[in-house]
Amino acid sequence: MLGNFQQSQLRIEIEASETAIRDSLMRPSQLQEWLWPQQLSKGLPEMFDRDLTFTSWIGPVAVQHYVEIAEPNCLRLLLSQGIDGFHEWYWGDGWVQSRLEGVSLLPLNLGQTASLLRLREFLAGKGNGK
Repeated sequence: MLGNFQQSQLRIEIEASETAIRDSLMRPSQLQEWLWPQQLSKGLPEMFDRDLTFTSWIGPVAVQHYVEIAEPNCLRLLLSQGIDGFHEWYWGDGWVQSRLEGVSLLPLNLGQTASLLRLREFLAGKGNGK
């Protein structure tokens, strides 16, 4: 894979319950609402589960995701193709943390920061306050 090794870990406070945050990360239909411009494969299940494989696209760049861990407070995705690495999510009442490591030509930290801010806006718009 061409690109640079990149790593980033971000944690933000979000005015939302643990359940609302979990649903926004673990339910593909909700994830697709705030993850713009990234697009997910069609035909995904209602909830992410271990051993699921799916593809997302960031413009013309495809990223394959393999769900390694899907727990009540943790989601770990192994990434390949456009990003070779992993993306971990942890969350609780009022906070979410994202850890991303991989080799890619894409600016991973910038994308990760934008995604977390969009997640915060999405949950604020849904009225999922604590």
